[in-house]
Amino acid sequence: MISLHAPIPADTLPSDSAEESARGALKGADVVRINKNVLSISLVLALMIPVAVALAAGSKRDSTELNGLRTQVAQLQKQVQNSQDYIAISNLQVAYGYYVDKCLWDQVADLFTKDGTLEIGLRGVYAGQDHVRAYLHTLPDLKYGTLFNHMQLQPKIDIAPDGLTAKGRWRAFEQFGMLHRSAQWAEGTYENEYAKEDGVWKIKKLHYYMTYYVDYYKGWDQGGNPAPPPIPNLPPDRPTTDAYKLYPDVFVPPFHYKNPVTGQ
Repeated sequence: MISLHAPIPADTLPSDSAEESARGALKGADVVRINKNVLSISLVLALMIPVAVALAAGSKRDSTELNGLRTQVAQLQKQVQNSQDYIAISNLQVAYGYYVDKCLWDQVADLFTKDGTLEIGLRGVYAGQDHVRAYLHTLPDLKYGTLFNHMQLQPKIDIAPDGLTAKGRWRAFEQFGMLHRSAQWAEGTYENEYAKEDGVWKIKKLHYYMTYYVDYYKGWDQGGNPAPPPIPNLPPDRPTTDAYKLYPDVFVPPFHYKNPVTGQ
């Protein structure tokens, strides 16, 4: 029977060389394990670096695409706003024509900005909404046997980049008549300016250049009549902007815009 406390024979104890060998083997195993860990980490890093680079590139690409979409949306918003402004200005000018047709002078004056100006033919410039209103009320009222048609045609509207002002060129074709007394044709060009006042488009400057003013029964082949005379007892704030003569003389009202093809 072997006792647990019996001494171990000397020949069964490990020698110093055996211990050193064992220690060397353990150290070698540790080195192998360390090398394996380093290799594993290196492999992981080697795999992660391309993924990280790809993710960074993808993030940059996504950011670029997002910025591109934002730019496109901004451009579309600008185009939509310009289209809405164009329609609003067209409706404004057309409303002016319909109100003038029916001699609704207060309705006409309400279309102007507070600092708006009105210049019809060679009668000079009336400045400020109140003075514009006063001028309009010197014109005839609509009654039996009176014709005062003002057709607003051929618009060319250009809106400023800030979307707050605009310019427009229009053509007016007119019919004036008083039963058994007179009938006249008239035609001319507007060069107008518009502005947003409290978010609403209004007329800032209305300038009507008369081309001809002729008797219906004579026709323009017989020449034309002189421009309507100044308004008595209501002088303008400024003289006529451009001195010109009506048909059969030739005058080209200045264009607010450049040639859309040549840029000249």
